[in-house]
Amino acid sequence: MLQYLLKRLLYAVPIALGVSLVCFLMVHIAPGDPLVSVLPADASLDLQNQMRAAYGFDKPLPLQFALWILRALSGDLGVSIATGRPVAAEVWRALGNTFMLAVLAALIGFILGGLFGFVAGYWRDTWIDRVASGLSIVGVSLPHYWMGMVLVIVFSVQLNWLPATGAGPGGSADWAWDWAHIRFLILPAVTMSVIPLGIVARSVRALVADILSQEFVDALKAKGLTDRGVLMHVVKNAAPTGLAVMGLQLGYLLGGSILIETVFAWPGTGFLLGNAIFQRDLPLLQGTILVLAMFFVTLNLLVDILQTWLDPRIKRA
Repeated sequence: MLQYLLKRLLYAVPIALGVSLVCFLMVHIAPGDPLVSVLPADASLDLQNQMRAAYGFDKPLPLQFALWILRALSGDLGVSIATGRPVAAEVWRALGNTFMLAVLAALIGFILGGLFGFVAGYWRDTWIDRVASGLSIVGVSLPHYWMGMVLVIVFSVQLNWLPATGAGPGGSADWAWDWAHIRFLILPAVTMSVIPLGIVARSVRALVADILSQEFVDALKAKGLTDRGVLMHVVKNAAPTGLAVMGLQLGYLLGGSILIETVFAWPGTGFLLGNAIFQRDLPLLQGTILVLAMFFVTLNLLVDILQTWLDPRIKRA
C-alpha cells in the first residue's frame, strides 16, 4: 500500500506541472492587453513599458512561466492588476466561500442522489425506479443557472423567505454559522446540488442494478443470507465506484461554480474568476485557475487512495 501511495504521489507531480503550464499558456494566448483595465486610454508608451516591466510582462514567456511557478511554490501568486492586493489572499478568501458552498451542495447532492440511485437500482423496473430515475434525469437536464433564477423568483421575490444575493448581513468577512448567514447559502447550495444529484443517482442506480444481477448475489441468497446481509454486500461493492463519481463531482463543483456564484453574487472563486476575466486581470486569473486545478488534482489523488483502501483489487489492476 505504501509503495502504491508513493507511486501515485509521483504521478501527481508531472500532472500538476502540466496543468500549471496549460493554465499559464491559456491565459497568455488570449487576445487583448492585460493592462487595459489600469492604464488610461491616453497612456504614454513610456508608462505602458514601465507597467509591463513592473508586472514582468516584458520578459519572454518561458522566463515568465519559470518565475511565476517558482513564486507560486512559495505561496506568492503575484498582485492583482485591478485591485493592487495580493492574489493569494484574494483567492484563499474566495476559496473558503466556494468550499463552504460546494461542501453543502455536495452533501445535498450525494445524500439524495445516492438514496435515489440505490432505491431505483434495488427496486429496478418498478414504479419506485421510474419515479427516482425520472427525478434524476430532470436534475441532469435542467440548466442550473436557469433553476437558480426560478428559485430566486419563487423563494425570494414571491414568498420572501430567503435572500436572493450576497453572503450575509455584513458580507463574507464576518461569516458565522447562524441562521442570519446560513439563509444566504441555501438557494445557491440547492441550485448547485441539482446536477451532482442527478449524476450520482444515475451512476449508483446502474451500479446497484449491475451488482444485483451478478451470480455472487444469487449464491449469497442460496446460502440463506438475509436481505440485510445482501444489502450490505451490495453497498460494499458499490462504494468504490460511487466514491469516485462523488469525488469527481466535488471537483466539478469547486471549479464549475462561476454561473451559480454570479447569479447569487456569492463571493467565491467562480465570482472572482468572472471578475478577473471581465477585467482581464492576468495575475488574478492565473492564480485562481492554478489553485482550483491543484485542488482538482489533489482531490483525484485522495479519491484514488480511498478507493484502493476500500477495494485492494484496484491496486493490483
